[in-house]
Amino acid sequence: MIDDLPPLREVVARHGLMASKALGQNFLFDLNLTARIARAAGPLEGATVIEIGPGPGGLTRALLAEGAGRVIAVERDSRCIPALREIEARYPGRLVIVEGDALALDPAELARLHGLGGPARICANLPYNIATELLARWIEAEPWPSVFDRYVLMFQREVAERIVATPAQRADYGRLAVLCGWRTRSRILFDLSPSAFTPPPKVTSSVVELIPNASPLPCDPKLLSQVTRAAFGQRRKMLRQSLKSLPKPGLDVPALLARAGIEETRRAEEIDIGGFVALAQALAVLS
Repeated sequence: MIDDLPPLREVVARHGLMASKALGQNFLFDLNLTARIARAAGPLEGATVIEIGPGPGGLTRALLAEGAGRVIAVERDSRCIPALREIEARYPGRLVIVEGDALALDPAELARLHGLGGPARICANLPYNIATELLARWIEAEPWPSVFDRYVLMFQREVAERIVATPAQRADYGRLAVLCGWRTRSRILFDLSPSAFTPPPKVTSSVVELIPNASPLPCDPKLLSQVTRAAFGQRRKMLRQSLKSLPKPGLDVPALLARAGIEETRRAEEIDIGGFVALAQALAVLS
């Protein structure tokens, strides 16, 4: 055991915590795996860690046992709060429980309000149904670099592959890869089998590390998001056609592409991050 708290399965049974499919919950009981994830976010001494969707607190306990100065746990499911309160009592002053929807909260603001002033990180087994949206919001957030020096996050394997993809992996390369590759250095650390979870999901999960780039190529993240959404929204079409869906009435798409130095007949999957940044920069001028 990583602490003297009851086994997590016992906690879940005592509180009647059945994983909610609607909330994208899959509980991870293996303390060796939760400790491995926590160590991937380290070193944790003096660090503030934001955790999204802690559920009954398996990863929460591991983060605290591995030395996190403070964990700020954001949990939407009120059923899980009593279990988290037990951890809070075991680690007085080191666990802050925030009951609410992660999509409605700013993790940087939480770190400023409740953090210790040292390094800040996000480490979480993200609920599958909001994982991609959360990551995109964090990457697009301003100002940048963010207050976080590392993100260690669990996704479905297919989402993890989309995060780290390059144009060489055309099937996986898309909007998420461009956004993450623009502002971070990302890599897949390790996989977790479905059998590690309760209930077991139908897919393998992967833990991904994202390290923020201090000086990404300059462009407006909102425009980059618009360009990538339009381009990959019709990825089989040439850019001269797909970029017509940009929310800019009267936009001269050939002029946009020419200004960015990109051939009209290219497709989204053929454009690297620098090319998409050039498109966003050109859009800023022509809008």
